[in-house]
Amino acid sequence: MAADGNLLNLVLNVLYVAFVLYVIGSAVYIISENRSPESTLAWLLALIAFPLVGLIIYIFLGRGSHTFSKENELAHQEMGSDLLSDVGELIGRRQEYMDRIATERPDSYYRKLLNLVEQNSSSALTGYNEVEILQDASTKYPRLLEDIKAAQSSIHLNYYIWTEDKFTLQVKAALIERSQAGVEVRCLYDASGGAMSKQYLQDLTDAGVEIHPYMEFRSLSALHTANYRSHRKIAIIDGKIGYVGGLNLDVEQIEPPAFDRWRDTHVRIVGEAAWALQASFIISWFNTTKQKVTGKKYFPAIETTNFLPVQLTQSGPDSQWTAVRQLYFLMIMSAVEKLYMQSPFFIPDQSILEALKAAALAGVDVQLMFTPRGSTYQIPYRAAHTFYKEVVEAGAKVFLYEAGYFHPKTLNVDNKVISIGTANMDIRSFSLDYETCAVIYDEDKAKELEAQFLEDLTNCEEWTLEKYASYSAWHRFVDSVYRLTSPVL
Repeated sequence: MAADGNLLNLVLNVLYVAFVLYVIGSAVYIISENRSPESTLAWLLALIAFPLVGLIIYIFLGRGSHTFSKENELAHQEMGSDLLSDVGELIGRRQEYMDRIATERPDSYYRKLLNLVEQNSSSALTGYNEVEILQDASTKYPRLLEDIKAAQSSIHLNYYIWTEDKFTLQVKAALIERSQAGVEVRCLYDASGGAMSKQYLQDLTDAGVEIHPYMEFRSLSALHTANYRSHRKIAIIDGKIGYVGGLNLDVEQIEPPAFDRWRDTHVRIVGEAAWALQASFIISWFNTTKQKVTGKKYFPAIETTNFLPVQLTQSGPDSQWTAVRQLYFLMIMSAVEKLYMQSPFFIPDQSILEALKAAALAGVDVQLMFTPRGSTYQIPYRAAHTFYKEVVEAGAKVFLYEAGYFHPKTLNVDNKVISIGTANMDIRSFSLDYETCAVIYDEDKAKELEAQFLEDLTNCEEWTLEKYASYSAWHRFVDSVYRLTSPVL
């Protein structure tokens, strides 16, 4: 018996020492990654409280982007000179466009936003564009199908979710027809968001369509990329027409099974901004296939004479800068009179949270519109309550859309500059996903977006501190627990 007791004590001592070494090693490694303090603490808590489970989750979801960050490096080294040759004239027009904006739009924050996007996204300012805001799938999908069917040179699609259903079967048929007619068709979809059958993909391939998953998990060496997503929803037709926004290729967004409707926002751009979207796709295509797509035919002459400045903000887990977060931060801090924001999720980091509170406290009319619930996964919606509380206490107004699922990603500053894109107002979009946002410097389009915001308000219920106080103490505590996971959602 004594021997058994000694053996048990020995095992316990070994386990204790191993646990201590595990804690120390985890702490040193996580701290050395120089994450945000909240993210560092969240991962330390997960690793220490749940040693085995936490470690597995970290391996899959938590390793920093520096462990694989090659996209920008590859783009600059392998594609930089080619793209510079193809779109160099846009760079040459920069000063002309900047001077015209300074004359026609004297607000000081225009230049700050222009410079920010240029620096953190290497995004040239485009001047001549025609912009159409599409407020639902029932509007966007027919326009996209029409443009695909009319394509003469190239079709490039990059979508986060691409399902197989009655709508995407129409997309497939149109892509096959155009490919057989000699149009170059290249498609990317996220490896986790693609839900097409092997036959669907084979039919496309047999017809000459090149289609590949982006961020596909291929080996244990890429295990840390499992939590990264190509969250973009973009299309470029003939290098002249571009689409970007919240709508995927999924009939659910026309006929949602769990909601009465799906509210979303996309933008169709004809003009120089399509060149910027084209360059973005070409870089993603190169990093997926190692194929170079270059030449003036992908960047044809732009015929519109309508001066409407547009820039693209792009970021991903391997970007040098958290470009989307920086864009949202500066837009929030630039607001003088009003700030209207729409997003399905609201899991801001501390910088965005403080910016919103500062704007509201400074007297800006801050109105935020979100989705109250999802069809299955509820944690981010519950965690959002704790962030609602902070911004409402500062004087902002929060509205929850009740007429269906709410999926736009828009920001409107003073009815002067707007952002429409793929990025949610959450840490995942800031840090873990590849995202694209169109920054549009035009008062008419801003007023159009405001009109839709005001219409959406008629389908909203205001979230109030009084209502939240009526929830049980246990409900509020669980919300706070969920908030602890926000840096790693």
